This record gives sequence, structure tokens and C-alpha cells, in this order.
Amino acid sequence: MTEPVILELAVNGATPRHRNRHVPRTPAEISEAALAGIESGASIVHNHNDEPMFTADGVHAVEPYLAAWRPVLERHPDALLYPTMAAGARGIPVARRWAHVEELARRGMGGMTLVDPGSVNLGLTSAGAVAAAAAAGPYANSLADVEYMFARSGELGAAPSISVFEPGFLRATLAWQRSGRLPPGAMVKLYFGGELEFGLPPTATALEAYLELLEPSGLPWSVAVLGGDVVGCGLAELAIRRGGHVRVGLEDYAGPGEPSNLDLLRAAVALVEGLGRAPATSTQARQILGVP
Repeated sequence: MTEPVILELAVNGATPRHRNRHVPRTPAEISEAALAGIESGASIVHNHNDEPMFTADGVHAVEPYLAAWRPVLERHPDALLYPTMAAGARGIPVARRWAHVEELARRGMGGMTLVDPGSVNLGLTSAGAVAAAAAAGPYANSLADVEYMFARSGELGAAPSISVFEPGFLRATLAWQRSGRLPPGAMVKLYFGGELEFGLPPTATALEAYLELLEPSGLPWSVAVLGGDVVGCGLAELAIRRGGHVRVGLEDYAGPGEPSNLDLLRAAVALVEGLGRAPATSTQARQILGVP
């Protein structure tokens, strides 16, 4: 296999500075991290702004994303960027929770949207404690919510980045594909639980379970370990050998030391090159995914 490997850099997430001093939080810091990542081998960059991930009203502002992304797109117009969405809101219409994602896509910025096609409990750690930042209840997306996010992504010409926290998320995605309602450019992100207890663990058996479901679809896919080290645990290598792609970054990392985003990305690049492959450029990633 000679196709380039798409490396995604998730630069911050909810990771606080007291856990890692290198986490970018301001728009200017996020711009700097994104530019350095793209110029070092990342073809997709994902970030949160500095609002809480779990909010009562479900609203994320669009302005901090615009401030962070404009310098990146000025230098790399074909860069693939996508935001997050609030996970803790209750009874808030999806059109309100997803409004910033829609506005970024409407402006043609970043090329991707975020679709979370299911519901999940997030926040339980492997120590049996509930993380302080966790929501009071499940992160919930109804089937009507999923329909809205996929349909609007297609109407706006943006490629959905599809989060898979549990096998049911993937089965829903594949049902949308079989019915012809999955927008072009879709990429499946297989998220494995490390220190966070959700979904499947980052093992070869778990990966093969997902691939049994996924492979007939032909959809491109990547792996990440939330609360772990996707390269250090060996999952990244397994994925690359099986035709997948990889996400790294300080949003996900939980391991020794305080590496920077570039440290984590360089380890992924070294792995890719050691396997005789090359990291995809943003242009190549668009070609692989079918993103205009």
C-alpha cells in the first residue's frame, strides 16, 4: 500500500494547561499550533475554542474559530479544519447547538463539519471517578439530530468528520450510507477509550470488530485514543497497516511527560515513514476523501 496517510492534529480539546503547559487555548495560539502542524505533516486540524465543552445552553461562538482559522487558511487555503460542538446541553435544538458548525461551513471555511451520530456517557475515568469537566448526563444526539447534521453538511458542500464513540455510532453511519444520505467526503473517526471508559479499548481485537462493520462500505477511517497514546500503545501502527489513518494531539494524549502537539505529530510522522509511507498533504487528503 502506497497511499499517503492522513494525520489529524487535535490541538487542545478540554485538556487544561495545568495538565500540559503546551496546550494552545487562545485563537492566536491555536493558529500557531495549526500552522506548525500542517507544515510538519498534519492534513487535518481540529480544535475547540476556549469555551467549556459541556455548556448548559449548547451554544459555541463562531468568532473564536474565525479568528483562529483565518491566518491558517490565508497561508494554506486547502487546509482541512473542523470545530467541536457542545456536549452537555439538554433540550436545546440541534440547529442551535450546531449553529457555529453550520456558519463556518456556510462561509466555506475548513471544508469539514462535525457529526456525532449517537449518544454516549462521557467522563468516567479508569479509576472509577467522574471527571470534573464531565456533563451531568449523557451526550445525546437523537436520530433527528443526526439527520439534520448530515443533511446540512451535504447542502453546504462540507465533508462530515464522523465521530464514532460506540459501535452504534458506526452502525448508524453505515445505515445513512446505504440509504444514499451520507454526504460526499465523509471520514469515519474511530475513537477508542484510554483513561476514559467508553466504547471499545485500543486493542487489535477491538479494531478488527470495527473494521468488520466498516470495510464493506469503503469509507476512509482513522483511529484515536481519548485519554491515551495512540502511537505508544501500538494502535496507530495497526491502523496504518490495515489501510487507516491516525489522529494525535493534546486533546487526546494521556501519558508520561508533557509533550507538545509537534512532539506527538512528529512521532506519528516517524511511524508513517518507518512503514514506508508518507503523511498526506492537505491536497492529497482532499483527494483521498473526495473533498472539493
